[in-house]
Amino acid sequence: MIVHAGLIARRLGGTWRGLLIRGPSGAGKSDLALRALGEGFRLVADDRVVLWEAAGRLYGRAPDTLSGLIEVRGLDVLPVEPVPFCEVVMAVQLEPPAERMPERATEAILGVPIPLLAADPFEISAPAKLGRALEVFDAAHKRRI
Repeated sequence: MIVHAGLIARRLGGTWRGLLIRGPSGAGKSDLALRALGEGFRLVADDRVVLWEAAGRLYGRAPDTLSGLIEVRGLDVLPVEPVPFCEVVMAVQLEPPAERMPERATEAILGVPIPLLAADPFEISAPAKLGRALEVFDAAHKRRI
């Protein structure tokens, strides 16, 4: 399945853990991904993501024609060294969170339940918050194994 989204990943515990960034056109997906690169994330895909399920886990990669490219609005489409694919462990919906401490939400994508966060992409701390959310998820996941 191909979705209109971005995918960034950070290496935790020896594997690439990915955040699927979703929102309408112009919502700030690429801008947030670009800023997250400065927080230790790597680009997997910008604008379109190929998703698939295997053994109860969700994975994603860039379509071949977009691999290694990120749109920098007002500048150009620029090359970056991509991660070829990763496990998608969390989805981020670009919208201001409705509450300071919202209830934890999940969403099933291709039958795989993953945590769902709301984030304001233009908030200065947004990339750092994504990094923290991923670390918390990874620590909780390790405790369950």
